[in-house]
Amino acid sequence: MTEKKWIPQPKTPRTPIPEQEPEIRAHNFNEVALGYTPAMAVEEAYRCLQCKNPLCVAGCPVGIDIPKFIRAIGEGRFEDAYMALKEDNALPAVCGRVCPQEDQCEAVCIMGKKFKPVAIGRLERFAADTFIQSRHEEVFQIEPSTGKKVAVVGGGPSGLTCAGELAKKGHDVTIFEALHKAGGVLVYGIPEFRLPKKIVELEVNNLRKMGVTINTSYVIGKLFTVDELMEEEGFDAVYIATGAGLPYFMKIPGENFNGVYSANEFLTRSNLMRAFDFPETDTPIHIGKRAAVVGGGNVAMDSARTALRLGCEEVYIVYRRSEAELPARLEEVHHAQQEGINFQLLTNPIAIKGDDKGWVKSMECIRMELGEPDSSGRRRPVPIENSEFEFPVDIVVMAIGQGPNPLVQETTKGMETNRWGNIQADDNGYTTKKGVFAGGDIVTGAATVILAMGAGKLAAEAMDNYLKTGEWPSVD
Repeated sequence: MTEKKWIPQPKTPRTPIPEQEPEIRAHNFNEVALGYTPAMAVEEAYRCLQCKNPLCVAGCPVGIDIPKFIRAIGEGRFEDAYMALKEDNALPAVCGRVCPQEDQCEAVCIMGKKFKPVAIGRLERFAADTFIQSRHEEVFQIEPSTGKKVAVVGGGPSGLTCAGELAKKGHDVTIFEALHKAGGVLVYGIPEFRLPKKIVELEVNNLRKMGVTINTSYVIGKLFTVDELMEEEGFDAVYIATGAGLPYFMKIPGENFNGVYSANEFLTRSNLMRAFDFPETDTPIHIGKRAAVVGGGNVAMDSARTALRLGCEEVYIVYRRSEAELPARLEEVHHAQQEGINFQLLTNPIAIKGDDKGWVKSMECIRMELGEPDSSGRRRPVPIENSEFEFPVDIVVMAIGQGPNPLVQETTKGMETNRWGNIQADDNGYTTKKGVFAGGDIVTGAATVILAMGAGKLAAEAMDNYLKTGEWPSVD
């Protein structure tokens, strides 16, 4: 049968995605982007050139066959589009929402050389959401049991991906998650208005249907060490995917006042513990009228927009560089600006002041200017002499990054780490300890969801090979 000719429409403008109006969404936790309709999705799909050598596939950390799933959407075969995605991506509904496509697949889209790139992420979300809404039961292809047991330490994006890939290959997989819900940053870090938690829950339940055992409230390094999992609990291999959950602070005066949060605590209270619904839920959260969020990444944007929705009248982003250097996604910055977040750029905190009861009352800052580029390639912020100023705030959220929790590393014999405390592993997840693999943020430092998933997928391939052959390379 001759394949129907694909006639791309490159001059069609990129299809905008419907969104809640800023003045409405700033007061609720419902998802901001509403998703494409079928007609919108088909129209956007036909912008795809169906390149013979698609650079977008190489730009995807998990190697999705992007032209294949987009063509299926254009031809109205929405379920086929979802199945094409699932061949390479365990969490398409998640990735379609939170992946930085503009820096990955869309950044190298050939269409983007003359026009705006194809909206790959929005189409991915459409295909996944359409399948979910159809209520069709997903069929999983599971290979015969190998009799091998694998422990996955950490139930975030990397651990979930690795577990799913290993389950498909017939291995008996158990996830050990420290929190009371699996999902990692997907449930504790990313707010509901960007990623509805029902989507994460659906993907976690899919793993259970594949035969994966998920143990929550299990702190590995305390309840069991990695060595005990292998020597006493009978696991043949372990994948460590504990992420980067140890918050950083600035070490300036006043960070110990009540009302100073790490972004991890602030977002966990709101997202995972549902503090916004207190007292219907058990976790309170102190807000006040004015909030300052220190940092310029996606976590800072999430924290600022969450504070606004929790009832703050004024919310400030305090960032020491200019808008051009903000590391957050352009879309997240744009949404924050639309919602009325006040950006105090080229500004650096130097102290937090408190009242006589120990609560935050103000933040002292200094204005900055950009000097010569530093090691990151961005111009270094330099303080402007005598530019100090102070403004009143009721809470401060530190969103300046996070590092590895040392618990698993410190309790695992023979597994080397680097000077930052990250586990030393090669690109396929092999560590310096035979039988133990690692990937995601615990290896690379804080990065993106899709990069962590890509690491989990590569590690699953390597683990499958190790479980079948016993071969172990030397890791420098």
